[in-house]
Amino acid sequence: MVTRDDRLREIGLWPRWTLRAQPRAAQVTAAGDGDGPPAADQAAEDGLSRVASVSTPGTTQAPAREARIATLDWERFGADVDACIACGLCRSRQRSVPGVGDVHAAWLFVGEAPGAEEDAQGEPFVGQAGKLLDSMLRALGLARGAGVYIANVLKCRPPNNRAPTPAEAAACRPYLDRQIELIAPGIVVALGKSAANTLLDNDATIGSLRGKVHAYRGIPLVVTYHPAYLLRTLQDKAKSWEDLLLARRTLRAADPAARGATGNPA
Repeated sequence: MVTRDDRLREIGLWPRWTLRAQPRAAQVTAAGDGDGPPAADQAAEDGLSRVASVSTPGTTQAPAREARIATLDWERFGADVDACIACGLCRSRQRSVPGVGDVHAAWLFVGEAPGAEEDAQGEPFVGQAGKLLDSMLRALGLARGAGVYIANVLKCRPPNNRAPTPAEAAACRPYLDRQIELIAPGIVVALGKSAANTLLDNDATIGSLRGKVHAYRGIPLVVTYHPAYLLRTLQDKAKSWEDLLLARRTLRAADPAARGATGNPA
């Protein structure tokens, strides 16, 4: 059986780096102010970040790593993500979650990061938020895997479902960029502020980004709320539906041939 270490050797990321024990002083410092993950998780994560820094974007190895990822095809993509050690999340997650769907999709939906159920199953949006996303797709006349691809900014779950750090998003960005290049979608829908800010390279509020057509490397991009937010804020479902209709109109205007694969007219 091919092991994780075998895959690391194959793509040139061997030897694996291991986490040294944290000094007690570092553990006390991490005991914290009550925000973010528990102190033990944070201390371990800080240590992992230092250990993994040899391959984090921004170091001397980053250009070579990004160049390698830019050459990946679909056959190698999932294994490469699974073997990635560019940030500490690879050691706290159960499974990597590269993405799922039609690799020639007209629609690409991008969320923030895997949650607990996604981490267990290795597929994005499989929990309650995923069920809501599936319902939204059906309302558009779409279905998961049929003209639709679903991915996240991060391919590994952050501890306690916290928001991605800038370093983690930067480490995973080459993978997301390569997915978009391979899929060449007609429309990108950013689900939530984190995904929108990553793709648009800004820190704008979701309220200021909604209702407009943006662009990612020439591809139309529409921003809407994350399904997990909509589960907590039911009154904004109507706004999200407006965003999806905007995305559908934009796709049809850009590619009339996609009309038959994007549901009934709005």
